[in-house]
Amino acid sequence: MTTHDAPSFAVHIPDAELEADPLDPAQIVSGTPEVTGKVLWESADGKQVRGIWQITPGVVTDTEANEHFVVVSGRATVAVEGGETLEIGPGDACVLREGDKTTWTVHETLRKAYHISL
Repeated sequence: MTTHDAPSFAVHIPDAELEADPLDPAQIVSGTPEVTGKVLWESADGKQVRGIWQITPGVVTDTEANEHFVVVSGRATVAVEGGETLEIGPGDACVLREGDKTTWTVHETLRKAYHISL
């Protein structure tokens, strides 16, 4: 469901079926991480997106959007260039700022529910 006028709904995040979302090979530092995800809702103007995202073990780099997420399962270390190193796992809420350059070291397949503001 990706429409702004959808009715209220609930999703059981641990069991949600996700779709392949291939990484840019330039983002992969080590391992063979695979990303899957599903957009659950998007605002009419496309500036707010809510969904589920998952990544398997490995090390990847990213430039972040303005994002708030909650980890449902798995563990990772997220090093923010010029900032903190975040150890995240189940139940952790995290806020990443737009433009943060990050390195994700995924120790256990990580699944999160997210809200991105563009």
